[in-house]
Amino acid sequence: MFKGGRRLSSPQLRLFAHVRAEASVPRLGVAVSKKVDKRAVGRNRIKRIARDVFRRQRHELPPGDYVLIAQPGAAALDNAALREQWLQLLGRARSLKPTPPAGTMPASTDARERPATDS
Repeated sequence: MFKGGRRLSSPQLRLFAHVRAEASVPRLGVAVSKKVDKRAVGRNRIKRIARDVFRRQRHELPPGDYVLIAQPGAAALDNAALREQWLQLLGRARSLKPTPPAGTMPASTDARERPATDS
């Protein structure tokens, strides 16, 4: 996920997006550490807002895996500012193109046309 994906950042949020052609739907993972907010209620508020915005925007996103990581300072934002930053990141993620599967090479058109030889 972190190697093959793209990183998109805002001041208090970081999004890792791995858009894959073989994926069927967009999936979300959210990480909010104790460095962001010591209180569980504050961390849960950030996760709840992130999941809600993602659920509403899911139909517009390309299929793949998305991981949102809250940065220190995210707890100081009010709900509207947090939603706005997250919507901006998702807006930038909409334009990402799928990555080809790793370890495969596209088939050559010449290979299909040449007859097999006896060796």
